[in-house]
Amino acid sequence: MSWKIDDEKHGNWPVVYVLDDGQHVRQNNPNRLRDVYVGESLNAVGRLRQHLETPAKQHLKNIRVIIDEKFNKSVCLDLESYLIKMMAGDGANRVLNRNNGITEAKYYEREVYRESFRTIFERLRSDGVFTRSILEIENSDLFKLSPFKVLTEDQANSVEEIIKCLLVNVERSAESMIVIQGDPGTGKTVVAIYLIKLLVDIQNLTSLEDLDGDSRFSNFFTEANRTLLEHLRIGLVVPQQSLRESIRKVFRKTTGLNPSMVLTPFEVGEADEMFDLLLVDETHRLNQRANQPSGPLNKKFATITRELFGDDDTLNKSKTQLDWIRTKSRHHIFVLDAAQSVRPADLPSELLSNLIADARASGQYFQLRTQMRVLAGSDYISYVRWILDPRPLTLPRKRQDFGRYDFRMFDSVARMQQEVFRRDAEVGLSRMVAGYAWEWRTRRDRNAFDIEIDDLHLRWNSTPTDWIASKNALEEVGSIHTVQGYDLNYVGVIIGHDLGFDPDQRRLFINRNSYFDKKGKENNPTLGKSYSDDDLLRFITQIYAVLMTRGVRGTYVYACDPGLREYLKGFIPSSS
Repeated sequence: MSWKIDDEKHGNWPVVYVLDDGQHVRQNNPNRLRDVYVGESLNAVGRLRQHLETPAKQHLKNIRVIIDEKFNKSVCLDLESYLIKMMAGDGANRVLNRNNGITEAKYYEREVYRESFRTIFERLRSDGVFTRSILEIENSDLFKLSPFKVLTEDQANSVEEIIKCLLVNVERSAESMIVIQGDPGTGKTVVAIYLIKLLVDIQNLTSLEDLDGDSRFSNFFTEANRTLLEHLRIGLVVPQQSLRESIRKVFRKTTGLNPSMVLTPFEVGEADEMFDLLLVDETHRLNQRANQPSGPLNKKFATITRELFGDDDTLNKSKTQLDWIRTKSRHHIFVLDAAQSVRPADLPSELLSNLIADARASGQYFQLRTQMRVLAGSDYISYVRWILDPRPLTLPRKRQDFGRYDFRMFDSVARMQQEVFRRDAEVGLSRMVAGYAWEWRTRRDRNAFDIEIDDLHLRWNSTPTDWIASKNALEEVGSIHTVQGYDLNYVGVIIGHDLGFDPDQRRLFINRNSYFDKKGKENNPTLGKSYSDDDLLRFITQIYAVLMTRGVRGTYVYACDPGLREYLKGFIPSSS
């Protein structure tokens, strides 16, 4: 190649390169995606020649090579992973790279080099490679849920061991169950998506020409493993509607993945064929036999259970969606956090405890510990759950300081809203959320207001899916069902009159009449279960714990109940 003659660095220097198919794409056009591939090499000419001789990449017309005399191999690997995840999050690209081990590597003066990555990004953006700004990409679901996310060490360790276990079980034709547990923000959903992409990439292995032997999971890319996994039927079960639709968008724009792989529990139950592997995200949100959101779903629940387990109605009443998944798949990976169950219809805590115990006993239990979302760290998650512990206070509790994390209590919900507006203008992705303590009037009358506090009038989320990114989101208030599983930069949490604090008994209490989630408090006559105030207190405090652990940079809180407001002021700094 004549290009090599121009500079010896073209054939003997660490570089990063970007290939694309030359399509001119626009933002938010799901029907037209540009194919892109990002790589790094010490021999740019040789590697590019390899790519252009590969049938799968022969349609890639444009070549951009990034050369810097100060960049070493470690910097180039880091820049490569940065550009891959930014390309995937842009929304205009279909990234052709395999997912063979993008992990968080440390090297000398990493932060200094990473500052230069922004300059490279802007140069590529001016060249039309990116259609969005860095902030827009980093705030998008496509970025946050991308299978090209950089894994933490404990995530990478878990992925490595899970793949090893799965390969052994598939080879033995032995059924298997794996449990992944983690607090909010430990990246449970990211690990589930990463695992599926990694497995699919092994399945689709055609050559080793672009495989970096130093990457974390390169040893899994063998012909033997490809043959073993070749016909594996894989699905990802996501109980929550909003999160499910967001993940489908990611799968639609990722090579090897397909939105049809993202399933409801009902779709699994009704499937004609068995699945080889089902991963279940937010397993704690699977349902037991209970009143479903609609009559047709009630009928469907009974029909699926009867077809899977026979006509013994007494036995069938005890069957759950977890049983469906175990029956319809040979291998199952359950991703969960029992403390995020928010409705009586969710799987009972004792069932989840047994699931974890079984996985521990078989050596198939993995725990994610590194806090990836909240900048205040894992101590903040524990602190929020501790503040909202429904048991009576027996010992004095002490306020903790979370440094630069913006954790504040507001006396005025209007002032809290203004602070959320200010933060959104500053960094985007800042929203108001609330417990289900107000009737949803706007479902009947779009011009009505749902939430009225003092002189402030607000409406619930106007869409059940992708609400956070919707055009009206900043002016609205999100419910638990639209934000569970998502990140926000700043979150303003309104605690309604469904939760209060009794200073005499020194305990939290609930007000049933101010809790408007009918499915969140109804009894279960099918199973002969009725839910006490203590049961509802557990669900409601867990809802608020979920809401208060959405904020990456900060969390603001307003409580309607005066007693609760005073109680929380003992633990949350007041906004001046």
